[in-house]
Amino acid sequence: MDVPDGWLLRGTPAEAVAEVAERYARTGVPVEWYRKEAPRSRVRVPAFLIARTQVAVGQWVPFARATGRPPPGAPADHPVTGVTWEAATAYCRRLGARSGTPGRLRLPTEDEWERADRGDDDREFPRGDTYRTGLANLVDLGLGTTAPVGSFPGGASPYGVLDLAGNADEARCARRHGAYERDLTAIGVGLRLAADADTP
Repeated sequence: MDVPDGWLLRGTPAEAVAEVAERYARTGVPVEWYRKEAPRSRVRVPAFLIARTQVAVGQWVPFARATGRPPPGAPADHPVTGVTWEAATAYCRRLGARSGTPGRLRLPTEDEWERADRGDDDREFPRGDTYRTGLANLVDLGLGTTAPVGSFPGGASPYGVLDLAGNADEARCARRHGAYERDLTAIGVGLRLAADADTP
């Protein structure tokens, strides 16, 4: 999906963290995850490309087989999870080389990912400011597991990107608030591909 050059209002204002955490307590997101997003800042993000959905198990399996990694046990249309940052970046390199764009496919940066999610405005969710159960696979939906990628089209971002809220946390090539939390490092995360806007 094409995301144009533009401004991002990144993060949560520090003075709003407690109120935001209370307002969305039913989603199961710990208050610490809101705190790490403070303070709010305004940053320019160059145009880029981002995959519409997370990488699915069926897309990951050929890479896992070719590189001696164990294949995931989830259904082929679910997002691959349990992926280390090193494996995710290796997947990007291999897919880029195989598709004739060596060195061009990568993980999105934190700013790119958040811009794809928020768009040009200050929305709280990819689909707007109002939280509604059923537009993303979060704790309150009650599935207790991942869903097929793209299962929540009503939760699309302003640029048509799906599953930016829920289903599986995603690796990024840079996280502004430091390394992945220990729990995410231990279990691994999913991934989504990105590239510079001029990638063929």
